[in-house]
Amino acid sequence: MENMKRYAVYYAPKAGAFAEAAAAWLGWDAQKGCAVGQPAVALPRSLANITAEPRKYGFHGTLKPPFRLADGVSFDDLSNAVASVAARLHPLVMAGLEMVNLQGFLALVPQGDLAPLQALAAEVVGLLEPCRAALSPPEIARRKPDSLTVRQRELLAIYGYPYVMEQFRFHLTLTGTLADAELAAVTRAALAHIKAVLPRPFRLDDLCLFGEDDRGQFHLLHRYSLSA
Repeated sequence: MENMKRYAVYYAPKAGAFAEAAAAWLGWDAQKGCAVGQPAVALPRSLANITAEPRKYGFHGTLKPPFRLADGVSFDDLSNAVASVAARLHPLVMAGLEMVNLQGFLALVPQGDLAPLQALAAEVVGLLEPCRAALSPPEIARRKPDSLTVRQRELLAIYGYPYVMEQFRFHLTLTGTLADAELAAVTRAALAHIKAVLPRPFRLDDLCLFGEDDRGQFHLLHRYSLSA
């Protein structure tokens, strides 16, 4: 755990049918830390290719985006900080999840009032800032700041990521970018695979600490119950 390149705080489903189906769709089980077989589906290109980008992160909803530890901050320090944050937050319950096209990729998003989720994510981002190392110039460049709005550049400078606070939208990524011609077929296959196990209601009742290994794969390291 201490030799991870980066860490992140995510939502990830607990063990069960939803978690298993999502892991199989992506081909990576972050909780077990291993590759898993993907379903055989007829698509314009292979499912392995379609899910290559989200596979490395595991099935998740981002709360605190990936970051390197600040100088002097150990893994135990980070773990204690996440536990402290979780202890001051209330569990959330939303109506359910629905599949949407988010600017060219498929994702699951919550239904219902999202204001409490927005507030929770903002708390997680802000309270864990002391654990985050500042971005290096190459890391800043990879975010293509010239393509961002003024506010997004401000958030990048403050929090190391442009899509936090009011720019945040919680989502559970299912694919990489899709061509218009393949969107309908991939949507049908994804719905057929996962619709029956989508949680209703959708509950977010813990924070999941993930770590990125030397191969770029993310692993679920620990869960911290929201206990306020």
